[in-house]
This record gives sequence, C-alpha cells and structure tokens, in this order.
Amino acid sequence: MIPSATATSSSRSARPSSSIPKGAISMAETVTSWAPRGAWAGIAQPGSFGSQGEAGIVVTRLEGFGLASVIAAPGGSAALSRIFEARLGLALPTAPRIVRAAAHDAIWAGPDQWMLRAALRDGFAGLLDELSAHAAVSDQSDARAMLRLAGPRVRDVLAKGVMLDLHPATFAVGDVALTNVAYVGVHLWRLEDTSEGPAFEITVPRSMAGSFWSWLVASASEFGCRVESRG
Repeated sequence: MIPSATATSSSRSARPSSSIPKGAISMAETVTSWAPRGAWAGIAQPGSFGSQGEAGIVVTRLEGFGLASVIAAPGGSAALSRIFEARLGLALPTAPRIVRAAAHDAIWAGPDQWMLRAALRDGFAGLLDELSAHAAVSDQSDARAMLRLAGPRVRDVLAKGVMLDLHPATFAVGDVALTNVAYVGVHLWRLEDTSEGPAFEITVPRSMAGSFWSWLVASASEFGCRVESRG
C-alpha cells in the first residue's frame, strides 16, 4: 500500500534532528575579549636604535589623547569661537597655528577647520555634541597616530622628508603645517623647545603609521634615536 502524504509528513517530522546541541552553551564561552591597542603597538617599541652615544632625536609615542575634527558650517565660525572661549578658554586660530590651554589644544587644519585635542580620551565630555550644532564634528581619537619629536638633530631628520623650511626664523613656535612625508599626509606643528632641544609634534593616519615609522627609522638612525612612550 502506498503511504499517504499525511503519513509521510508525520514520519519525517518525527525524526530527531542531530543539529540540536545536547547541552547549553553559556554566553561567557562565546564572548570575545578585546583590549585597547595603541596606534604604535607592534610598530614603534621603546628603546634605542642607530648610532651609539647621546641620542640626536628623542621620539615619544603619544597615547591616550582625544582628537576630533571640527569643520564649521557656513556662518558657524563665530558660534564655534564663542563655545571654544567659554568652555575651553581657547581662541580658535584663523591662521596655521596651534592654540594651547591646560587640557585642550585647537590646531588649525584649513580655512574654518580645526583639530581639537584633549589631553585625555574622555576630555570632550559632551563638548562634541554642543559643537555639532554649528559644525561637522568627527571623533578621530582612533584614526590618528601621534608622535613628539625633539632633540638637537630633529630638524636634520625632518629635512629628509618634510619639504618645508623648518628653520626657527621661518617656522616659529606654534606654527602648523599640513604636508607630506614619504607620500604620507602629515599634520605638523612646532612646540616650545625642551631640555632635549627643538621639539615638534606630528600626526599621521593610523593606517599609515607603519609606513611613516619605516621612513623615520631610516632617517634618524645616523643621528641615534631614543624611543619613549607617554600616555
């Protein structure tokens, strides 16, 4: 006798499925743990390289800061200036300069454009939302890698890649430049001289940190380099 369609369906549905797990799996077994990773991790390690003796350049890896791009909406610059003054005590630079305060810096990045840096990652504390009413604001804290370069031979190192005159007579303390180094776009500014010598800070896209570091190692080796970490 030919089985009916009902019987066939009933028989199939009665089969146990081997894909059903025998025991329950806890969420703890399936959750992956992620640890924060600095932009220079696995690229620039603390220590020394190049010529022996006193380092001609000291490179400090800067970590733990907050960074955001701020691009003023049409007609929004005046409102932004008021917010920066009231909240941070900063006057927005209208020329290629960096303006510094106790815990924040405003860094010129083009006409009506700035990078806002906080000393600590959580240093914006609602400020970005307030700024977004008058500007396009984007948190760049994970998108950029930053170094401080200082020492008696720092200009000799930078001269190998920076196509600008960084002599103190033409590139003063607080001056800012957007330029290229070894085909990598960089944002560069000069700091007050330190006990180690002239000093600069430089940011590069995080995705290009390895390429920039390769250039820096090749350029700094003849002068001797010490690498430190901060933050």
